[in-house]
Order: sequence, then structure tokens, then C-alpha cells
Amino acid sequence: MKCIGENLNVMQKSLNQAFQERNPGPVQEMARQQQRAGMAWIDVNLGPARKNGPELMDWLVRTIQEAVDLPLSLDTSNIEAMEAGLAAHKGRALINSIMARPERYNAMLPLVTRYDADMIALLWGPEGLPRDENERAAWAVELIYAANEMGIDNQRIYVDPIITPLNIQQDQLPAVLRFMAMLPEIAPGTRSVGGLSNLSNGTPWREPLNQTYLAMLKRAGMYSAILDYKDRLLIDIAAGKRPDIEQVVVAVEDGSLTSPQEVEENLRVFARAARVILGHSLYSDSWMKLE
Repeated sequence: MKCIGENLNVMQKSLNQAFQERNPGPVQEMARQQQRAGMAWIDVNLGPARKNGPELMDWLVRTIQEAVDLPLSLDTSNIEAMEAGLAAHKGRALINSIMARPERYNAMLPLVTRYDADMIALLWGPEGLPRDENERAAWAVELIYAANEMGIDNQRIYVDPIITPLNIQQDQLPAVLRFMAMLPEIAPGTRSVGGLSNLSNGTPWREPLNQTYLAMLKRAGMYSAILDYKDRLLIDIAAGKRPDIEQVVVAVEDGSLTSPQEVEENLRVFARAARVILGHSLYSDSWMKLE
């Protein structure tokens, strides 16, 4: 599985001052760390970028690509800032992301063709979050059809089914896995991506939840994930270096492992995480200790 580093964003306190002062040092150092960690892309997330968005995005793209030779995933809802980043980018950028809303994709898809970029098709529709795998499929078809009409091949499209917080939308996580099984038939040749850290947002168990769900997504065929490059175990799972963890997750999914007590103590956390992600037990902040 390919990894996209999520850490270079406006929410990072360690980078915020560097952004404001246009100080390249901290930005380039984090970019180098992500390259050493094996990231295939670096996500550059400016959020709405209401103040000086185009100038900041242009500076960031040039600054990062002076330090590393990785392609960038450009993430902002400011269309002018997105275009500034695409114009500055060397090689093929990844646009993160284009929503399944006509007013958004009609404005954003021309940038894909104009700058020969790849794109993330975010399955956030006119009514917001999709309710299940079938609504994800419907919005995927609409958005991919619109892209195809613009001359964008499926191979240039990464579909993001939207990963939601476990403690708010527990039933959405199995729905994403079911959608992943549908995607090759719905849109042959497309790839897939997910913002992994959304899963554990607001929980005290971020790392094991992210690690377990990554193993599930990998098994379901997800091509890439946006994740924390500093989580070494997470990167090892993506690279196939932890078959023991993957085997536990598969056993829970297939029903051959029904209790965390059936595996070695150091692997029980992944069995517990798999059970709660699949809805075999209800999530609470104390679930890991109680089960």
C-alpha cells in the first residue's frame, strides 16, 4: 500500500509560525523526514486558506520540492490557491480533493486537465456524508462520469469513500469496506485512498485503531492511505512487514477468531480493535480494557 504523509498542514503548531514567516527550514525538514519514512506523496493541507492562500501555496510547493523529489498532494478548498500550487508543482500533482457536488467538480475538474494532474474523488455529496456503501457507489459513478466526460481516465482517479470517526459513526467503517469490494466493478482502473486518521479522531486509542483499520483496508484492496508518517508500525503494516497483525485481523473478519483471549497478549489489542471496527462490540473509550 502506498502512503501519503498527512503531517504537513496548517493545524501543526510546529509549522504554523514557519508558514507565517515563510521560513523554509521546518517545512523542508519535515518533508525530508517524510521522504525517509517512505511516503509516496506529501500532503500539503492549507484548509480554506482565506488569507494569502495562492501566495502561500505557491511558496510551499516550491519550498518542499527544493528539498525532496516527491510529488505532492495539494489540499485546500480555495480554488485559486489550488491553481497556484498546481502551476508551481514540478511533475504530476495529486488534487486532494474534488467533492461529488456539481458546483465543486464543475469548478475543479478543469484544473485536472489544465495541469495534467491526478485527482482524489471525495464521495461527499450534495447532502453531505454518504449513508452507506450504496450511496457511496452512486456518488462515485456521478463524479467519475463527470471526470471521464472531461477526458480524465479512470487511472488518474483516486476514490476516497470517506473514513469517519469510530466514536461518532461506528457503522460507517464496515460500509467503507463493503464499498471497497464494489469499486473495481463500478469503476475499473480507478485507485482508492482514505484519510486514515479520521477513524480514531477523538479517541484515546489512536494508534491501534489506525493500525488495525489499515490492515482491513489493505485486505479490501485500498491502494493508498493518508496517514501519520511518524507511526512506524503503521508504515510497516502498509509495507507488509507485520503479517502477524494482518493474520489476527483476517481471523476476526472471517469469524475464526471470536475472542481477543485466543491470541498472544501482544496481539490482543488488534483483535479488540478489529471487533469494535466491525461492530461486533459497541465502542466506548473503555472498550479496550473491558473486553
